[in-house]
Amino acid sequence: MSIPSKPAAVEALDEVGVSVWLDDLSRERLRSGNLQELIDTKGIVGVTTNPSIFQAALAEGEAYTEQLAELAGQGKDVDETVFALTTDDVREACDLFRPIFEATDGVDGRVSIEVDPRLARDSDATVTVAQQLSDTVDRPQVYIKIPATQEGLPAITKTLAAGISVNVTLIFSLERYRAVMNAYLDGLEDALDAGKDLSSIHSVASFFVSRVDSEIDKRLDEIGTDEALALRGKAGVANARLAYQAYEEVFSTPRWERLEAEGARRQRPLWASTGVKNPDYPDTLYVVDLAAPNTVNTMPEKTLDAVIDHGEVRGDQVSGRHEEAAKVLDDLDAFGISYTEVTDLLEREGVEKFEASWSELLEGVQVELDKAAAK
Repeated sequence: MSIPSKPAAVEALDEVGVSVWLDDLSRERLRSGNLQELIDTKGIVGVTTNPSIFQAALAEGEAYTEQLAELAGQGKDVDETVFALTTDDVREACDLFRPIFEATDGVDGRVSIEVDPRLARDSDATVTVAQQLSDTVDRPQVYIKIPATQEGLPAITKTLAAGISVNVTLIFSLERYRAVMNAYLDGLEDALDAGKDLSSIHSVASFFVSRVDSEIDKRLDEIGTDEALALRGKAGVANARLAYQAYEEVFSTPRWERLEAEGARRQRPLWASTGVKNPDYPDTLYVVDLAAPNTVNTMPEKTLDAVIDHGEVRGDQVSGRHEEAAKVLDDLDAFGISYTEVTDLLEREGVEKFEASWSELLEGVQVELDKAAAK
C-alpha cells in the first residue's frame, strides 16, 4: 500500500527530511474517520499524545460512554479504566498507521503514549509501567513517552534496553538533551549486550520550543528596553538549533558509529510545543524555521492547517546556524536572563501541568464510573 500524497508544504518539509506528526488523538477522531482523513489529505505520518490531550478527549463527547459502562460493570477502578481507554485508542491508531510504518521501515507511522506523569520522579515505577503499556498496546509502532527528568534518564535506558521504543518528552535544556542522548546510547549498548535487534529499537527526543519563548519573553517585557524587546520570539528557535548541533555531534562519534554498525537507528530530534502562543508571531514559525534533516515536527491541527495554507518552507533552516543561535542565548545572558533558571522552571512546570491534567482525567473518569455504577 502506498503512502498517500501530501499537500505542497508538507511535501516540501518531507523533502528537507521533516516528518509531520499530529499532536492530538481522540476516539472521536478515530471513529469518525477524521484521523484517516488527515493521513490521506494532510500528509501526517504519526501521532503524539500526552495527559492533557487525553484529558481533553475524555471530557468531550460520548465516544467513551459505552466502554466506560463496560469497565464499570467489570468492577475496574479509575486507574485501570484510564489505562484501558488510552491503550485502546493508541492501539487503534497504530493499526491505522500500519501502512506508513511498513512503508518507512518503522521510521514513521508512530503513535506515542505517556507513562502516568505522577511517576516522573520514580525510575523503577516508570520502567514497570512502560513495559505494561508496551505489552498492552502490543503494536510495533508504539512509542512509550518518558519525561526527561533526572529520574527519567535511567528509566529511559532500561526501557530501551528491554527493546521498547521510547519518545523522550519534556526536554528544555541543552544539558538535559545531551544526557538524554547518552541515556539512549546506554540503552542501545545494554540491548546489544542482551542480544536484542538494535534495528527494531527507535527513539525520538521531544525538545519543547514555544514554552521557552513564552517564559523568556515575559522577562524581556519586564526589562522593556528596545534592545531587550528585539530578542522576543528568538530564544525557542535558537535553543532548538543548538540542540540540533548537539545531535549532529553525538551521532557522529565513534561510540555511535559502533552501534550504527550493529544496526542502530539515530534518535531523531522532535520539535514539540510548536503551536505559536503569541499571536504577533507567524503561526508557522516553529515549523518553517526549524526545518532540518531527520527531524519530526509534531503539530496541533491548527498549526498544521496554517502550514498547509501559507507555510513557506525554505529548506533546511537549522544546519550551520549554531553560531547565530548561540549569540541569542549570549545576548539574553547579558540582560541577566538565566538560561538554566528558565529551563529548570519549564521542566518543573511541564511535569506539574501533566500531573494536573492526569488528575483531571482521573476525576472525570471517576465521575463517569460512578454514574455507570448507579444505573
